[in-house]
Amino acid sequence: MDSNLNSMIKFNVAYIKLLTKIEGPFNRCCIWFQGCNINCKGCGNPDLQALKPNHIVTEDELLNIVLIAKDKYKIEGITLTGGEPSLQVGLKHFNSRIHELGLGIIMFSGKTKDSLDEELVNSVDLLIDGPFLENQIDRDRILLGSKNKKLHFITDRYTKEEDYFNLSISREEVVAEDYIFINGD
Repeated sequence: MDSNLNSMIKFNVAYIKLLTKIEGPFNRCCIWFQGCNINCKGCGNPDLQALKPNHIVTEDELLNIVLIAKDKYKIEGITLTGGEPSLQVGLKHFNSRIHELGLGIIMFSGKTKDSLDEELVNSVDLLIDGPFLENQIDRDRILLGSKNKKLHFITDRYTKEEDYFNLSISREEVVAEDYIFINGD
């Protein structure tokens, strides 16, 4: 895809944290997308469910933000969450550009692996799938929410990090300078 098309691909982003140690193993950049058509009862991010424009950014702009995180914080990879990341058209291409930077990708989806586009699944290193089920709260694993959620190691990049999700860790302190909020289109 040429650079003109890269600037035509747009994502509906709710917010971005340049550096997190909570949204997966290692230093990561986390991107929360706006919009979800699953609407799980008890969702941890109900404000991200609405299918409405939030911060519309081009693929190039989003990639540049990840590059800032890579340069400033030496991130190992990114985490894609939301909302529902699979609703973002062009995410497969964006993921290929992330891999070209040598970064890993963890993606959360409320959909099951089998219901997702196979190319999208194959564009990430670790897929954490399944809807949040309020009656199956998971208190033994962090980040996953409910016991039905599965870890799918698409590549071997994070296979040695499976225990990360079994640890009990404290909440991350939020520092304003490591978030990026985008105004306008």
